Amino acid sequence: MLKLRITSPTHLTPSVLEILTADPAVSELSSLPGASLRPEGDVVLAAVAREAANDIIDRLRGLGIPREGSLHVEPVQTWMSEAGLAADHLAPGSSADSVVWADVTQRAYDDTEANWSFLSLISLATILAGIAIVLDSQILVIGAMVIGPEFGAIAALGVALVRRRFGLLGRSLRTLLVGFAVGIAVTTAAALVARTLGWVTTAHVTAERPGTAFIYTPDKWSFIVALIAAAAGVLAVTSARAGNLSGVFISVTTIPAAANVALGLAFGLGEEIWGSALQLVVNVAGMALAGWLTLLVQQFVWQRISERRALLTARLRKR
Repeated sequence: MLKLRITSPTHLTPSVLEILTADPAVSELSSLPGASLRPEGDVVLAAVAREAANDIIDRLRGLGIPREGSLHVEPVQTWMSEAGLAADHLAPGSSADSVVWADVTQRAYDDTEANWSFLSLISLATILAGIAIVLDSQILVIGAMVIGPEFGAIAALGVALVRRRFGLLGRSLRTLLVGFAVGIAVTTAAALVARTLGWVTTAHVTAERPGTAFIYTPDKWSFIVALIAAAAGVLAVTSARAGNLSGVFISVTTIPAAANVALGLAFGLGEEIWGSALQLVVNVAGMALAGWLTLLVQQFVWQRISERRALLTARLRKR
């Protein structure tokens, strides 16, 4: 169940109420005339079955509510309502599987902001991965993967393509390029300091590393793992089951590959640089492709479900 909070200019409120009243997926509806001071107008509150949210949000956007007022969409964690249960049963599909595109798109924009937090996390994760490579520690590699914030920006590439938000596509690409560039630059600087102090030598980087050799030796499995992990990650993000992302973070070696590029730059090791750069490109490309395909399938499925719901709603109105 989702809660909609709509701030509507007075002249649009009758149309808003008409849309909400006519939809059987709306189980609760309240109107507070004149309750909003900024923007000036009315406040409308509604409880909506998650499966029907896209249709209702699209109609409200068609009225111009986001332009002249505002629309807030919030999940309801716990609810007890016979009417809500009936509305949920009337909406085809499963609420856990449904994709609320407004939420997915908003999250994509949030995840692609190249802010201080993003750049700090990717730099710290890359440094940690560099230490993991020197120590040949798989545990530290996993830690670096978990810290890395890049998955949201990679998933946003698929959102941008499916939803045709080309401004978001450019923003995602810029954030990824800047993020990895900063992470590699900071780790290269740290490696140069460690080299000067004698803490890390060329022998540490070129020695046999059975635990972390996969970082700079991409193969077909690197691409396959990226596809599977990204598909799982996108499903976790778009559904109501967002607790499965840690497995995605520790499956794909984007951050460790960037760290090995940095070590290669610091010690002048071309083989390490090119092998790791290829690993990075393969992983990002695989994740972006899988994210796009997963979202494309979800959009197709939910368009069909939306059509079924429209037919069901029309039949209910005739009764």
